[in-house]
Amino acid sequence: MAKELPVLEATARTESGKGAARRARRAGLVPGVIYGGGQEPQSINVKHNELLKRLKAGKFLSTLFDVNVDGEKNHVICRAVQRDVVRDLPTHVDFLRLSDRSRVSIFIPVEFINEAACPGIKRGGVLTVVRNEVELRVTAGNIPDHLTVDLTGKEVGDTIHISDITLPEGTRPTIDRDFVIANIQAPSSLRSSDEEEAEDTEEGAAAEE
Repeated sequence: MAKELPVLEATARTESGKGAARRARRAGLVPGVIYGGGQEPQSINVKHNELLKRLKAGKFLSTLFDVNVDGEKNHVICRAVQRDVVRDLPTHVDFLRLSDRSRVSIFIPVEFINEAACPGIKRGGVLTVVRNEVELRVTAGNIPDHLTVDLTGKEVGDTIHISDITLPEGTRPTIDRDFVIANIQAPSSLRSSDEEEAEDTEEGAAAEE
């Protein structure tokens, strides 16, 4: 299932030049441009508060957006954000227009299912999530909503790697190694008893010497 993209509203900017940009900023707007995709560049204005909220949310440069310019949808990814050197606030934003076949890197959330069918959790084990999202190289027209980790049959001590997850066709992780997604750790009470047993064993061995 294709991932529904976050929407950023914009308006077409008919004026150009530094004077027009200053007027836009005084009006609470951030000037920008959408380019690429075999079309002419389009000058736009984005609401300052909305853009700032997206920036504070993080991963802005690796998130795909639908930028609606006066109702016309554009699939884009941000390529640059210029900021005021004193206040660190956005002063200009550049978006690259994408086609459905464009390949991009984007973070996809990880979803864990079937905890009730996980023997390790039933025994009191704790699911420790190392990565709750994974950066994948995907086509813009086929972005998954999430990656699924099935916990059925997982025992205490089991580790789940990226290789254990079935990835959508045509996608691959941006990290070129079999990294850890999550593991099932022993309950704290069991870890404590194991540690005490190990200490008793070491003390006994020392006494025998």
